[in-house]
Amino acid sequence: MQDDVRPQVRFAGNGTEPAGSEGGQNDAARPFWKEKTLEDLTPAEWESLCDGCGRCCLVKLEDADTGQIHFTDVACKLLDAETCRCRDYANRRRKVHDCIGLTPDGARSLAWLPPSCAYRLVAEGRDLAWWHPLVSGRASSVHEAGVSVRGRVSRSERRVRLADYPDHIVSWPGKRPRPRRPKAG
Repeated sequence: MQDDVRPQVRFAGNGTEPAGSEGGQNDAARPFWKEKTLEDLTPAEWESLCDGCGRCCLVKLEDADTGQIHFTDVACKLLDAETCRCRDYANRRRKVHDCIGLTPDGARSLAWLPPSCAYRLVAEGRDLAWWHPLVSGRASSVHEAGVSVRGRVSRSERRVRLADYPDHIVSWPGKRPRPRRPKAG
């Protein structure tokens, strides 16, 4: 896996989806995330599992005594809080020393991955939610469902003093979202 490359992923319904994945909607074949292990995914399939919620890009604090992880509403300095995407994905690990390059083993072992994270769900043998872009066919569905960090980030880490981080602890990023269903059209 090349974790410094974010290939364009093509989604169902808009003519921009990788061959064979069909956005999870093809009755003739099961979607790749139900057929393959994380280790067997192509780089494009791996990258397409990211739903673009931005929850993993929030600053997390670890309690030194208990090891418990606490999410904050403070974003990584590279997170675009409107798009919920990294502003410099290709160079993120050089610019942010503690940015994690997610691997299949990490998807199985990192307890701080949000419960809605597709990497975590696939590692646990679970299916993707209806709002995941590979299922819905629309990159915007994660925002429309209220799952992303859009509108919930208080500020960038560049604007928060280290001593003030505890004032920004929030619980919602570590909880399973209860997204609203799309309205019948």
